[in-house]
Amino acid sequence: MSTSCHSLRARLVWGASVMAMGLAAAPAMAQDASGQAAAPEPENAIVVTGIRASLSAAADIKRSAQGVVDAISAEDMGKFPDTNLAESLQRITGVSIDRSNGEGSTVTVRGFGPEFNLVLLNGRQMPTSSLGDGASAPATRSFDFANLASEGVAGVEVYKSGRATLPTGGIGSTINIKTPRPLDRPGLHGSLAIKGMIDTSRNEGSPITPEISGILSDTFADGKVGVLVTGVWQKRKASVNQANVGWRDGYLGSENNWGSLPQQGDPRYANIVNRPGPNDVYQVPQNASYDITDIDRERINGQLVLQLRPTDTLTATFDYTYSQNTVRARTNSVGIWFNFNDVSSQWTDGPVAGPVFYAEHFGANEGKDLSYSAALTENRSINRSIGGNLKWEGIDRLTLELDAHHSTAESKPNNPYGTSVSVGTAVFGIADQKIDFTHDLPVISVAMNPGVNALDPANITPTGNAFRNAYFRDEINEARLSGHFQFDSGVIDSLDFGANYTENKVRSAYGYIQHDTWGGSLPASQTPDDLFSLVSVPDKFKGLSGANDPNIIKQFYTFNFEKMVSLLDSKNQICGGTGNCLASYTVDRRIKERTIAPYVQLNTKFDLLGREAHFRAGLRYENTRVTSSALVPVPTGTQWVSANEFGLIYGGDSAFTTFAGSYDNFLPAFDFDMQPARNVKFRASYSHTITRADYASLQGGRTLDQLFRIGGGTGSQGNPGLMPYKSKNIDVSLEWYYAPTSYVSVGFFNKNVSNFISSARIDSSAFGLTNPASGPRYQAAIAALGADASTAAIRNYIFQHYPESSQITGTDASGNLTGNIFGTPQDAAVNFQITTPVNSSQTARLYGWEFAIQHSFWNTGFGAILNYTIVRGDATYDNTKPSSVTQFALTGLSDSANAVLFYDKHGIQARVAYNWRAQFLSGTGPNPYYVEPYGQVDASASWEFRKGFTVFADAINLTNQGRRGHLRSDNNVFFASSGYARYSAGFRVNF
Repeated sequence: MSTSCHSLRARLVWGASVMAMGLAAAPAMAQDASGQAAAPEPENAIVVTGIRASLSAAADIKRSAQGVVDAISAEDMGKFPDTNLAESLQRITGVSIDRSNGEGSTVTVRGFGPEFNLVLLNGRQMPTSSLGDGASAPATRSFDFANLASEGVAGVEVYKSGRATLPTGGIGSTINIKTPRPLDRPGLHGSLAIKGMIDTSRNEGSPITPEISGILSDTFADGKVGVLVTGVWQKRKASVNQANVGWRDGYLGSENNWGSLPQQGDPRYANIVNRPGPNDVYQVPQNASYDITDIDRERINGQLVLQLRPTDTLTATFDYTYSQNTVRARTNSVGIWFNFNDVSSQWTDGPVAGPVFYAEHFGANEGKDLSYSAALTENRSINRSIGGNLKWEGIDRLTLELDAHHSTAESKPNNPYGTSVSVGTAVFGIADQKIDFTHDLPVISVAMNPGVNALDPANITPTGNAFRNAYFRDEINEARLSGHFQFDSGVIDSLDFGANYTENKVRSAYGYIQHDTWGGSLPASQTPDDLFSLVSVPDKFKGLSGANDPNIIKQFYTFNFEKMVSLLDSKNQICGGTGNCLASYTVDRRIKERTIAPYVQLNTKFDLLGREAHFRAGLRYENTRVTSSALVPVPTGTQWVSANEFGLIYGGDSAFTTFAGSYDNFLPAFDFDMQPARNVKFRASYSHTITRADYASLQGGRTLDQLFRIGGGTGSQGNPGLMPYKSKNIDVSLEWYYAPTSYVSVGFFNKNVSNFISSARIDSSAFGLTNPASGPRYQAAIAALGADASTAAIRNYIFQHYPESSQITGTDASGNLTGNIFGTPQDAAVNFQITTPVNSSQTARLYGWEFAIQHSFWNTGFGAILNYTIVRGDATYDNTKPSSVTQFALTGLSDSANAVLFYDKHGIQARVAYNWRAQFLSGTGPNPYYVEPYGQVDASASWEFRKGFTVFADAINLTNQGRRGHLRSDNNVFFASSGYARYSAGFRVNF
């Protein structure tokens, strides 16, 4: 190879990956796989940046690494391949992503979902925070990459095989986000970029949103002092329009429960076409809606790094990292609920039967409502990390390093109402409602009773509302002492040793104010018509079949959340007339994990078959102690608030409990590689890794859901004694480097997982609560009115004959009494199905293949990258079993593929990439949730028209690919949304 080629290769960044080759370029200094800096290049070295540089670097790193490691690097200072870290990571073989609000948010590696992947920042374990729905404990440990802007990142490493020197927590992978350091690039360097983005999903126009990012790095005192500052400010406006369907549990055809299909002998049986057989499993819809959501997001990131190198053997680094992500989502919805009275339906064949349509008819006096609701979710997540690192190479061949950090992640509401708040209104008088499941979009249709116009705002009545407030904070304090000793000769090459101490403290708190006035809280006559605005439905779901169905709900009324709250509060209907709707925390849960982890790793090199080979053996021991404390509300009673709505009453009492658990693990890791032939690399690895239980599963205390049905309620409780998942991993790969920037590789991986965490449901009464619709009053009403009496008639009877346990608030449009009927000690106990996590004694196997090819077409500037990952496993969900059967399964398992075509020459770079992911199981428990196959086309181009001056443009999701998910059957769709493209363009200057 020529001298100039050697110079070129030494200048490339060490961390490019199989997929990032078409995306990344290199900084001025390279590193080998062990993290040691290579010598600077001569002044006359040829420097090549862009795609060609990263291709060569990727081949070098993949070839020389021990274990399975992929990485992505910044193309230049302040320029990462994609606008979102997760969207860059999906280019790596075996990595796929999930999206939130149209952006990549979490990653799945080799079929293991976000909670199975540990995220580090500069080798440090990072806290994460989320708020979920605002009325339950946040569950996930998974890091949301949407919180971190890519412009301030120097590189990302993905460790797919276990390593004793790495923190534990990732069965799928350990992902290390690297930020730049000033002493890595001596002198003054900087970058400033200005960009504008248009998101075509926005419902009201397509506004251009700005982004400004910059980085400045300088060294002083002959390279002994360095300072680096980065900053990113982004604004985004987007919309997510989604059809949602809620489902009841999976019934067997032989079951006869409330909500299940009528059996033979029931008059309603004649309304069913192709009823599921006795051994078939099916699910019926509980509710459905079209949700129109406008999203505004602001992201602020920054980092300050100070480095001191007083001697050649001592380097001190101090850094502070800050990220703030504020998301406001306004949702307006139109929706229906089913009461399971006069129903009709049609079904596909079993053993898993899906609905072709599901419909219900209502009488004129039933007052069935068409719901118009508005919701506001506005939360802010702030991450802070302050750390210090001291690296000393003062003794011959011995390096010692001390690293410590204090990092926090905190999420809380950013408005005066709470985390997730909603207000309902309704038009009463539905005669018929139906959902057609024969299209991609579930088609909701409604017919009103004569004289009732759903599009007349004078008929809209405010109903129930909920103000949910939540808080989440995760704090990690971590210290690591590590050492590296380099032997000067012999088979033993080096020895790594050290110990970690990690303290993880988690707090989640929430509470809510809920008014279950679903029968109406304020007369329509007192609700001004000008509060409402009419919107169209079909144009919000472009590209989905069914959007133009002639029977679809074509229009509905939206309204401003704050104005409606102000009106209701002025009428003393909510918030006590005080304007204060922020709920106090009634649930407060704390978890503390303390882990001590010493480790040792021996690295060897030797000749095998006349070529150099390597073997690495490591052992990590971890001891973890968990304590969990929970303060939860205790309900004091129950109430029957409307025809099919029951609620709990709270009196302010609470109970406090504390539980503890502990576990320890020995985690070995071995890596071997050799060259069986010239330019061919064989490698094999074996390791043990763990993933800890999610926070919601560990949190103690029993909580009950606020609403329950006539058949009972639901609730949950955690289990801090859960053991972590444990995986025994095998990795084998063969790679052929047939040209300096081209290679073919094939890899096999196998993971055997134990201590699987699944959920079990137990039937239990709770706190002495009774069901108002199951006692002697209810039976007396049936005896007086007949078995076919309507719910409204039964409620009227109880109101009139048992006033001492009732609270009458008025009458509805049909003349029926409204108000609350309270549970009494004479009523039967409410049956609650309590969900709790458990460790399964079964094991699960996951295995798969990774194929990759990277090829440059001579010196034309053109090239291609292709990869495909096959994932299989035996921990799958059996859809043919009813919800009463406890199952466990791995989420996230799916095949994935990437294809990239690129051009890089004469200062022009262009790329077209296609990313595809097969269907995967997204959630388990009593019922499975699947996300259907998804493929997305992205493109980017840039032109450096003058040295250091570049214009660029990007396009995300060019084909407007939408997303859809279902439960047991393809017809059990639980969400469907249209896809839209995002376009951005900007200018960057580097110096």
